[in-house]
Amino acid sequence: MTTPAPFFAEVAEAPEGARPFWVRTDDGRRIRTVHWQGDGRGTAFVFSGRSEYVEKYGRVIRRLRERGLAVVAFDWRGQGLSTRPAHNPMLGHVEDFRDYQRDWHAVLAAAVAQDMPRPYFMFAHSMGGCIGLRTLLEGAEFCGAVMSAPMWHLQMRAATRQVTASLAQFANLVGFGARRFPGTNREPSALALAFEGNVLTGCADHFTWFGRQLGAHPELGLGGPSVQWTYAALEEMARLYIAPVPRLPVLAFLGTEEHVVSANVVRIQIGKMPRGELALIEGARHEMWMERPAVQQRVWAAVDDFLARALTGQADQKRRALNA
Repeated sequence: MTTPAPFFAEVAEAPEGARPFWVRTDDGRRIRTVHWQGDGRGTAFVFSGRSEYVEKYGRVIRRLRERGLAVVAFDWRGQGLSTRPAHNPMLGHVEDFRDYQRDWHAVLAAAVAQDMPRPYFMFAHSMGGCIGLRTLLEGAEFCGAVMSAPMWHLQMRAATRQVTASLAQFANLVGFGARRFPGTNREPSALALAFEGNVLTGCADHFTWFGRQLGAHPELGLGGPSVQWTYAALEEMARLYIAPVPRLPVLAFLGTEEHVVSANVVRIQIGKMPRGELALIEGARHEMWMERPAVQQRVWAAVDDFLARALTGQADQKRRALNA
């Protein structure tokens, strides 16, 4: 049984037919998930980035629906309308990155119960790419995965990363793990930063749209991460770097103006994947699906080609299985 949840359609610019509801994780967190039916081509699961929420992906969901895909989008614990830290709802906090897999399992169970059509595709951005890589390694039944600027390491020097991890570990030991990491914003980036010089998108329309969404519904916003979130993220990225790689088709996008995640580590990880592909998008910043129209045109053309090949490959695999 599902319980209806809010969805702010007036700011989302998403397709009609949204079905928002709550699901519960095995550790009691309430996760908001939203379904859109498709045209039988399969289902796209949107693994959003840190601080994001379903409404921010309204235009992306529209693009996915135009391609005949059903869509499942949801808010990770600690952000959007899902369960947040009671002591500071604006704090991006998680104890262990593997806790996000609990959210995924609840979302997947609901999708199966609602008969969302197969095959399944993952569409992951930034932090969602980190969580999504763990999901793929744990045996999720995806036909393919599309990753936008996956957070497989942050863009910082190795020495800086080590110092950050050590300081975060020490802060956790002395009881400061649930405090905001020093130097991060109290407010959401779309409200705290100016468009000029931002590292997220070169599209002024998208950037101001994010601000309008948060102005209308501030409960969707999120400030900087906690000390523990930072330590947990660094630990998970280090674990994934030495873990086995998925064998299904994976398409990763990187912009030439990427300044959030480590482009070098994305190249290394994709290079290790037997069916991994890297699409380098000229002039794009971190949020590829929310960039200028010329950038998006190149991104979605690559997505269309990837989907066509992935679906053809799965159809061939089914035929071979039937003839075996």
